[in-house]
Amino acid sequence: MNNQQLAELLAGIAKANNAILDAMDRAQPGFKTTHLTPVLNVAANVRTAEPRLIDLPSRILLRYQGRAAVDVDAIRIDLDRLTAGPPPHGGDLDFAGDGR
Repeated sequence: MNNQQLAELLAGIAKANNAILDAMDRAQPGFKTTHLTPVLNVAANVRTAEPRLIDLPSRILLRYQGRAAVDVDAIRIDLDRLTAGPPPHGGDLDFAGDGR
């Protein structure tokens, strides 16, 4: 999977999450502004100018809360930047569980 495909996947997941949040806001008007946005701002780590990879999904969902369209190319550029350097732990993480 390349970063363009990953950007589209992240945008699609955020779009689906946003649909759930819209439904919650219809059932409980004011939910998004009163409860969601403050917590999502913390999760997105908006105080830092440069997001970390862990902040990116929350920032994408936060973008869906605004009026501007989500730009998949901007997400890909962020992914390119965030994945360009060496892994932070000095190597690939092994999620296989077999130690290879």
